[in-house]
Amino acid sequence: MKTVQAESSDQAAKLPVARRQAAMAVLAACEAAAIDARLGDLGALPAFTMLREPEQGLVMLRGRVGGDGAAFNLGEATVSRAALRLASGEVGFGYTLGRDRTKARLIALCDALLQSAGHAAAIETQVIAPLRAELEARRLEKARQTAATKVDFYTLVRGEG
Repeated sequence: MKTVQAESSDQAAKLPVARRQAAMAVLAACEAAAIDARLGDLGALPAFTMLREPEQGLVMLRGRVGGDGAAFNLGEATVSRAALRLASGEVGFGYTLGRDRTKARLIALCDALLQSAGHAAAIETQVIAPLRAELEARRLEKARQTAATKVDFYTLVRGEG
C-alpha cells in the first residue's frame, strides 16, 4: 500500500513530464520558422552536442474500429527525430510528423532547455506560451469560419392528412 508521501512524490514526478508533453504538443504543431524565431529572441543559447543527428523514418499507425475494437495497422507516416545534450547535461528529444529535420532539432533543443533550471522559465514564457496562443488563435479562427458555413435543417410538417 502506498503512503501519502509516496503518492505526493509520484505526483511531483509526473508534473515535469506533463509539462514537457504539453510543450512538445505545442512545438510539434508549429512551423519550424516560428520556433526558430522565438528561440532567436532569447539571445545566446547554451552549447549542445547532437546525440542523434536529425533523421527521418517511418512509423506504423494503428487504429481501432469504433475506438474499442481490435487493433489494426492503418498505414505508415513519415517522422523526423533528433536528440541532443546541452553542455550542462540535459538531454532533449524532438519528434515531428513529416520530413522537417530542422524542426526535429529545434524541438529537441527546446525540450533540453525546458529541463534546464536556468532556461526553463524563459522557454516557457517566451517560446511555448506565445506559440500556444498563436495555435489557439488559429483554432478559434478556423472554428469561426466553420461556424459561418453551418446550415440548420428544419423538418416542416405538412398540413396534409
